[in-house]
Amino acid sequence: MKNDTIVLIGMPGAGKSTVGVVLAKMLGFRFVDSDLVIQEKTGKLLYQLIDGFGLEKFREIENDINAGLNVANAVIATGGSAVYGKEAMEHFVRTGTVVYLRLSCWEIDHRLGDLHERGVAMEPGQTLESLYEERCPLYERYADMIVDCDNKSLREVAREVYDRVRRRKDK
Repeated sequence: MKNDTIVLIGMPGAGKSTVGVVLAKMLGFRFVDSDLVIQEKTGKLLYQLIDGFGLEKFREIENDINAGLNVANAVIATGGSAVYGKEAMEHFVRTGTVVYLRLSCWEIDHRLGDLHERGVAMEPGQTLESLYEERCPLYERYADMIVDCDNKSLREVAREVYDRVRRRKDK
């Protein structure tokens, strides 16, 4: 059964955490950053998990922790790789409204900086462009709503999500 939880998905750098904090304040909800929950539960930074266990094991850890997130009246900002976790995404779709913050690859590249330091889960030798092409169909598959973020401030994105979620709820 769906509750009032909003789950933000999208590429690293799309603004999920920042938009999530602003949106949670607008709604009077709790804010949960799933990457921080993963770091808290494992005692390691994301890049340490990826370097230490490998990408496949990191994705298992991420999937297990996300699938176990049970919060109501919350905004959850997921890591960009959360969409690889089938159980976690099915849980999010079942229990909340999944919002894909869509941003162009060029804009993501402009925002990101050091991908390794950010803990971006990528195969060795993979480019940001190929990662983008691989993930976008997954984001679209799970999204209840897609919000285009190019040429918008993070506050404008938060306002648009807020307005669209409220309209859906009123129907």
